[in-house]
Amino acid sequence: MTAPAPTTAILLCNLGTPDAPTTPALRRYLAEFLSDRRVVEIPRIAWWPILHGIILRTRPAKSAAKYQTIWTKEGSPLLTWTQKQATLLRGWLGQAGCLIPVLPGMRYGQPAIQQQLQAFAHQGVRRILVLALYPQYSSTTVASVFDGVTTWASRQRVLPELRFVNSYHDHPGYIAALAQSVRRHWQREGSRAEKLVMSFHGIPERNVRLGDPYRTQCEETTELLARALQLAPDQYQLTFQSRFGRAAWLQPYTEPTLMALAKGGTRSVDVICPGFAADCLETLQEINQEVREAFMRAGGEQFRYIPCLNDDNAWITALSQIAQQHLNGWTA
Repeated sequence: MTAPAPTTAILLCNLGTPDAPTTPALRRYLAEFLSDRRVVEIPRIAWWPILHGIILRTRPAKSAAKYQTIWTKEGSPLLTWTQKQATLLRGWLGQAGCLIPVLPGMRYGQPAIQQQLQAFAHQGVRRILVLALYPQYSSTTVASVFDGVTTWASRQRVLPELRFVNSYHDHPGYIAALAQSVRRHWQREGSRAEKLVMSFHGIPERNVRLGDPYRTQCEETTELLARALQLAPDQYQLTFQSRFGRAAWLQPYTEPTLMALAKGGTRSVDVICPGFAADCLETLQEINQEVREAFMRAGGEQFRYIPCLNDDNAWITALSQIAQQHLNGWTA
């Protein structure tokens, strides 16, 4: 006898990654990423010549060189960690009596969201929970995942029931996992640095003016984490990284802030990136290489990077709690 096919499933979504740390692979990846209207809200008539005439001619080689510094034998760190998180989440849910498949899906690159949704359809899945690995909501991330799902759905004759997790920036399990990771770091190092810097990915200020709640949610995560760690206001700092283009993005910017801290006499910092569920280019290369170098060059003495939650037990437990809350009423 064979077990009945599951009728409920989870699609665990992340940003995506190039197939390889090469210029051609980065050109394909950046073309898809920077063509997303949620990511670049510039009229196509103005943006297309810039993207295809300048950016895709110059940036892929530079980005490939950066990816080469973090690429592993397993491949892209972001893909590796997301795949592990999907496998572990399925196991955690199974232990809780929720026996359902979990697949990783990338908004850009492979395995694509549409590909994984089609795999569920072939399995006869009738209910799908879309859980994006973005704790804080932004139209550039969570809404873009929604667009990816609805693009696939628009081509289907028979649609599954769909649920989307909007955000979980203040979920107690998520905050507890972050706090535990910081405490473990302090224990390994034998002390706290003078300041804990919490660096989130930036978005254009215009997005916030138009109603994006991202900044507010980043601030709430920061305050909840600081409270869990019993930090005084002068012991931590919220910053935003990964600015792109000339427009004003959310401030304070991470690298200039770290340089100013060093020049102002701060000799040691602990840096964590709470908005990233998995280590990737933005954490391993931008933060732990470029920003580290800038801080040390400006007079800092100790730059200590705290890894993302990755496959941390407390984090997977939090993910399973979030998933079970949103699966309520559905059965496998």
